[in-house]
Amino acid sequence: MLRWLIPLIIIAVVEFYSFQAIRTVSKSRAVLILYIVVTLITVSYIVYQFTQYERSVGQTHQSMLAMGMFLIFVVPKIVIAAVLFGEDIFRFFKAIIVHFVGDNDGGKFMPTRRRFVSQIALGLASIPFASLLYGMTIGKYNFKIIKQTLNFPDLPDSFDGVTITHISDIHSGSFDNPDKIAYAIDLINEQNSDLVLFTGDIVNTHASEMHPWIETFKKIHNPVLGKYSILGNHDYGEYSEWSSEEAKQENFREIKDLHRQIDFNLLLNQNVRIQKGNDSIRLVGVENWGKHFKKVGDLNVASEGIANDEFKILMSHDPSHWDSEVQHDERNFHLTLSGHTHGFQFGIEIPGFLKWSPVKYVYKQWAGLYENMGRFIYVNRGFGFHAFPGRVGIMPEITVITLKKSGFPV
Repeated sequence: MLRWLIPLIIIAVVEFYSFQAIRTVSKSRAVLILYIVVTLITVSYIVYQFTQYERSVGQTHQSMLAMGMFLIFVVPKIVIAAVLFGEDIFRFFKAIIVHFVGDNDGGKFMPTRRRFVSQIALGLASIPFASLLYGMTIGKYNFKIIKQTLNFPDLPDSFDGVTITHISDIHSGSFDNPDKIAYAIDLINEQNSDLVLFTGDIVNTHASEMHPWIETFKKIHNPVLGKYSILGNHDYGEYSEWSSEEAKQENFREIKDLHRQIDFNLLLNQNVRIQKGNDSIRLVGVENWGKHFKKVGDLNVASEGIANDEFKILMSHDPSHWDSEVQHDERNFHLTLSGHTHGFQFGIEIPGFLKWSPVKYVYKQWAGLYENMGRFIYVNRGFGFHAFPGRVGIMPEITVITLKKSGFPV
């Protein structure tokens, strides 16, 4: 019960200030009653859904909707509370000063709350409200094609100009719009890349989540150099309660088989030689290795038989693997492809000017391209979504990378 105390206190405080703002701006009794009714209905639904959550079932569309409603309900009101709390500090000190020089607002200690301040608070609160609502209705399926050209001096000649389509974090259990997913698959195919790579998290928890989408994802064209995939942290069933260890392992076996069913070659701490013309490169796929999550990836096992001077592309779901191990590995992994962070599904991106998300304080490499001594990592912002059923500022991504041979890496 104690763990609920602080959230309840926070909600009570922001609700108190929100009601104050509404009451100050509007004197209509009907408006106040409507506000109270909507608030009670919303809170009742959120509380009910949170109490119905079962770890054995995992995330459902209802629980995700409840999370989205909770954020829409609380975040704008925190903005209101912050503005009005600031006003209250001003009112308090003003009251003290006026108290010693004369009458304060007709005998009241605290000056009357100012209407224009409440209007400002409500106006500012409309920004996160509209953003979150947009993210839940449009943003979560607002797929973006992001193109990146990478230059390597030791890229084999035959691979000069080769294109890679990279997707990550499908999270099929979160989908609720078949037309939007079909549209995204069409976008993938329109890129006509030479190689398609998927870097993990095909589901939220259960293999059955992907069953309605198998035929859709099976439509991803099989390019000339193939389709390959790895596992992500959600694919191991770690975030659910299972009736037995065997049930958990059976789910894991089914998840691995999903990759076969959508015609992807799953790499489990393995590598394959990708041949083009007279040249070849190595594609290495490790199981999940995360600084904060499950560590079953084994770079040594996955790299067996590879010479240090071979050109290598590594698929590793969690970018903390690159930060902790890969970027300093003497075997020189030229390019690492990751996902996992989703860019927190929330942030601000203005190309060439600003890129920010709260997740940057957890992961050094959290979205886009990073480089160290000619070794690159690209972190895909994710195809799907999880927990919060939306995306604000950080859109779902389909990455297209072009490999170029150059005298100098850029």
